[in-house]
Amino acid sequence: MRTLSILLISLLTTISITAQDITGQWNGALKVQGTQLRLVFNVTKNDTDVSSTMDSPDQGAKGIPTTTTNFENSILKITIASAKIEYEGTLGKDNIIVGTFKQGGQSFPMNLSKEVFEKEKLVRPQEPIKPYSYHSEEVFFENNKAGISLAGTLTLPKKDGVFPVVILISGSGPQNRDEELLGHKPFLVLSDYLTKNGIAVLRYDDRGIALSKGDFKTATSADFATDVESAISYLKTRKEINKKKIGLIGHSEGGLIAPIVASKSKDVAFIVLLAGTGIQGDQILLLQQKLIGKASGISDEELQKNETENRKIFDIVNKSTNLEQLDKDLTIYIKQSLKDNPTEEKPAGMSDEDFIKLQVKQIANPWMQYFIKYNPGPDLEKVKCPVLAINGEKDLQVPSKENLEAIKKALTKGGNKKVIVKEFPNLNHLFQECKTGSPSEYSTIEQTFSPIALDEIAKWIKQQTK
Repeated sequence: MRTLSILLISLLTTISITAQDITGQWNGALKVQGTQLRLVFNVTKNDTDVSSTMDSPDQGAKGIPTTTTNFENSILKITIASAKIEYEGTLGKDNIIVGTFKQGGQSFPMNLSKEVFEKEKLVRPQEPIKPYSYHSEEVFFENNKAGISLAGTLTLPKKDGVFPVVILISGSGPQNRDEELLGHKPFLVLSDYLTKNGIAVLRYDDRGIALSKGDFKTATSADFATDVESAISYLKTRKEINKKKIGLIGHSEGGLIAPIVASKSKDVAFIVLLAGTGIQGDQILLLQQKLIGKASGISDEELQKNETENRKIFDIVNKSTNLEQLDKDLTIYIKQSLKDNPTEEKPAGMSDEDFIKLQVKQIANPWMQYFIKYNPGPDLEKVKCPVLAINGEKDLQVPSKENLEAIKKALTKGGNKKVIVKEFPNLNHLFQECKTGSPSEYSTIEQTFSPIALDEIAKWIKQQTK
């Protein structure tokens, strides 16, 4: 799950202003996939010129220089060239600027006013409130293979005792220990529910995120698997943990990582795959793009065009042997594609060179190269411990039918008879009860995790840990 990023490098220039006063601090907020990102434009002027800087309080950024600032005929225009940002709005008699914020080819309505913007408080009724009815402890453990320290939270049903335990493995993208996204904290809710049901839980910040050390940007799913292995090693040192009852729960990419670890480690007693993948990464992405695109109203013709283009790109990735060569091959291909299709849509004001670099950067990186090429089947075949694989029927990111069938087929091929595969109606990728399954719904739903799914997970784990 990626969110809108604001780059912080630019050049400040000034453009003329009319007699109407526009100076001062103008406050607004972007609403992107349900999240709110506050922005502030600080506008100043001298005798003839107007200039500005931008603040992004929620990202801890202040005084970002703009490239151009223009106020004429009640219309304010501000650009930040290096970040491909454009803002244009009209100042009304009520001292409100009604306008649009653009970045990277996307447009978002954003009005500005002199009043400080207060973020809307999100309602998340399942989120537990301290003090908890169980023991919660901040912990640190070492991944000696990677030479990094990871930080997390270990919750125990009681301070004293010996308990079965699960390690929570997050989905793709930089995640903290609560797998926090779009105002939801799925792992906090899941951890709370399981701990109250007698199961200890270790959840931790991804490497390079929050209090964990390391570099997230250079890591692949295989690297993240070593983080899980180090979490297992740590739990084996804890006297409160039953060392024969250590399980893994992986969500999305975490459901890809759990079998990698379980296929090699005898210390894993069971695994739960929450929207885990069973088919190769390139096929996942093609299905995902098609389903989300359709839910977003993109025409069948455009979807087919995108699929054809992506298949060619994925073919280049699958044939690549190193990132440097992949970068070159993709650059050549996309440059030729632009030449063959001069009407190709690009963000306003973006040069062909910058557009090509942006496209290549999204694909020619360690994580994406690994994910596109990785087929979970061979590792799933080696998993011998009990497996619970569940998906939401309306999951548009890891489609339920294709992946559950592939997971079951691979486990069965490997001789594993301790497998339960289940699809939940009306649940999305986050296991929320939903209408369409579109990612645009995630933040608008108050529920963080379906109680039915929580109950299924807890009951199954209790059966494995009797």
